[in-house]
Amino acid sequence: MRIGAIVLVVLILIVLRSALYVVQEPEQVIITQFGKPVGDPVDTPGLKVKVPVIQKAHRFEKRFLEWDGDANQLPTKDKRFIWVDMYARWRISDPLLFFQRLRDERGAQTRLDDILDGETRNAIANHNLVEVIRTSNREPMQSELESTDEAMLDPILYGREVIRSEILSKAKTRTTDLGIEILDVQFKRINYVEEVRRKVYERMIAERRRIADRFRSEGQGEASRIRGEKDRDLKQIQSEAYRQAREIRGRGDAQATAIYAAAYDRSVDTRSFYEFLKTMEIYQNTIDAETSLILTTDGDFYKFLK
Repeated sequence: MRIGAIVLVVLILIVLRSALYVVQEPEQVIITQFGKPVGDPVDTPGLKVKVPVIQKAHRFEKRFLEWDGDANQLPTKDKRFIWVDMYARWRISDPLLFFQRLRDERGAQTRLDDILDGETRNAIANHNLVEVIRTSNREPMQSELESTDEAMLDPILYGREVIRSEILSKAKTRTTDLGIEILDVQFKRINYVEEVRRKVYERMIAERRRIADRFRSEGQGEASRIRGEKDRDLKQIQSEAYRQAREIRGRGDAQATAIYAAAYDRSVDTRSFYEFLKTMEIYQNTIDAETSLILTTDGDFYKFLK
């Protein structure tokens, strides 16, 4: 009797355990009977009851879920290959439809790979590279005008944000019958393929060198201009100083001549003495021990020796 009671209690506990289940706050549950869904989805938290043994509870997330795609090499409309890496956020909006179409999150991730990768590929292929890279039109800076490809400066009609919205809209349309809702799609990274990236780096280096050479040439030209102005100013200063010196010397000579003339005209005796001194000065400057002169006795130059 005691063994039978123990067995009965164990069976009751097993039945109760299989009949009761707890729904957590971030969960929603689908009840299936022999593999087929029965009743409405359960999305309120708490202790719930189901038919034991023959019914099974399938739990699904109510929270936002992550989709992280693989980086793919995609061609743009203008035939340029780029690496595009995307990620998205989604949630299970209809757990019953989700269970019927996808069964679980693994199946949903596989389906999202097909949808989001396909829409991304189509969107990139329908737009030029400049539309994918840029978000809006703006006035480029002077340095960008000198070092950027002219095609990158052309006005754009769409831009990366419009392309992202296009991918999100089309992906949402394709997931309405899957019981899931795509909340957001974003570009994680956009980059050139290795071969193109290497060429871009080489072009950037060459462009920077060209700009550096231009700056260096302009600096040398400016240095030459400054040196030329310096030499011109120096010559002008020297010429002006020479002119002023000649003017000062001329005024001094004129003043000395005036003084001499005034002294010469003061009296006959003074004039004779002045003539004597000047003649002696001329003798001293023109005659030495080796000088021979032939003079007449009536010449002005000889009269004081006479």
